[in-house]
Amino acid sequence: MKTVKDILKLKTSDVWSVSPKSTVFEALTIMGEKEIGALMVIDENGEVVGIITERDYARKIILKGKTSRETPVEEIMTPKANMRTVKLDNTIDDCMVIITGKRIRHLPVFEGDKFLGLISIGDVVKGRMAEHEKLIEQLSDYIAGKYV
Repeated sequence: MKTVKDILKLKTSDVWSVSPKSTVFEALTIMGEKEIGALMVIDENGEVVGIITERDYARKIILKGKTSRETPVEEIMTPKANMRTVKLDNTIDDCMVIITGKRIRHLPVFEGDKFLGLISIGDVVKGRMAEHEKLIEQLSDYIAGKYV
């Protein structure tokens, strides 16, 4: 079964981030330019302090009458203590349980306190599809008599 480590191997090592003091507008600008739905929030010491997503913007800026140009990211981000995270040895099934159960789209990857990357629901689905394609291929080969 594929793991988070397998998923990260297929991704670029680029993980985009913002400072907690950045404005939400700055964060949205980066998300738009990079065509991504989340940014890690990293402080001046290089420590992950949270994550900001498009959903945070929709629920905590627009619906509350705030402005993205004036609101700092730290006011609407999900703080590290509340983030759902995974480790390298977590399986795709583990990730699916978290994503569907908590209704989130992004999972930061940590080993201890060390941040290693960010996977999305798309990455997890792609990994699951690859597993299914491999199984179908193996079953087709078995039926065709390729395994003796």
